[in-house]
Amino acid sequence: MGSLQLKTIRKAFGSHEVLKGIDLDVKDGEFVIFVGPSGCGKSTLLRTIAGLEDATSGSVQIDGVEVGHVAPAKRGIAMVFQSYALYPHLTVKDNMGLGLKQAGVPKAEIEEKVAKAAGMLSLEPYLARRPAELSGGQRQRVAIGRAIVREPKLFLFDEPLSNLDAALRVNTRLEIARLHRSLKATMIYVTHDQVEAMTLADKIVVLNAGRIEQVGSPMELYNRPANLFVAGFIGSPQMNFIDAAKLGDGEAKTIGIRPEHIGLSRESGDWKGKVIHVEHLGADTIIYIESETVGLLTVRLFGEHRYAADDIVHATPVIGSMHRFDADGRVIKSGKTGNGAPVIWPRPGI
Repeated sequence: MGSLQLKTIRKAFGSHEVLKGIDLDVKDGEFVIFVGPSGCGKSTLLRTIAGLEDATSGSVQIDGVEVGHVAPAKRGIAMVFQSYALYPHLTVKDNMGLGLKQAGVPKAEIEEKVAKAAGMLSLEPYLARRPAELSGGQRQRVAIGRAIVREPKLFLFDEPLSNLDAALRVNTRLEIARLHRSLKATMIYVTHDQVEAMTLADKIVVLNAGRIEQVGSPMELYNRPANLFVAGFIGSPQMNFIDAAKLGDGEAKTIGIRPEHIGLSRESGDWKGKVIHVEHLGADTIIYIESETVGLLTVRLFGEHRYAADDIVHATPVIGSMHRFDADGRVIKSGKTGNGAPVIWPRPGI
């Protein structure tokens, strides 16, 4: 078992409050990812769960047991850091088994657990090597293996892929996803990379300035953001935001529309404008338009499209995919289509 309950967690460093009342339930076996901008408190929250930071107030419970005053080593957690934290003079095998050795686990049991973890992570050929003889991705897998052998209730990952190059990040991300399916373990993972969050998580926790903005599955956050912050943070390229007054919507303050929910034509459409830049990415074409009606727009089209700077184009939004926000940035849930998507009526014109 590896459930986690956080109740009104607050953490202050002197007069600066970093966590401002965090409530969260994590079910046994869930893969939960904390995302948010730098300084939002996600790493501090993870360290508070681990016991590396003491909460100023509130409750941390693992499997229903309060652990606020329990030492990190006694909480049944294993943490994987960004920096690997391997001993350079020890082999891969000894690095992975060191924690068990220090805990007095019999040698035969250590051998068995290390061999099992090495097999899961394809590390068998490297067991006799030292960290200096490994690539960054291999070192991170050793750090993950060191966590696996402890058979913890909770796996905690603190931006484990941020030191890797793009190709290694993808490969290691696949390893972690496969590992979660294999172990069926509870994992809590901090990242600033929303691609990692969207592709790995069962549940994403979006943090901002020490508070939780929204909790939900990746697609829930993408399709039904609760407020302007989540709408702008989740999704790349970022959602377009338009002053609702420009569209004749008297109830909303801001209208949001994702780049992939805007069609483009050279002949006709709702919003006329000029192309100011095009990014040809092969699978996608990202087009930036200065519209006469709504200002700067980002449009994402599938595949390759032959638009160029200074082309005159007409953009048309998918009405059922438009999001409406009030003056406080909260989503307005009224005025929905049959599938639950926010909608603006009447249709915006040029």
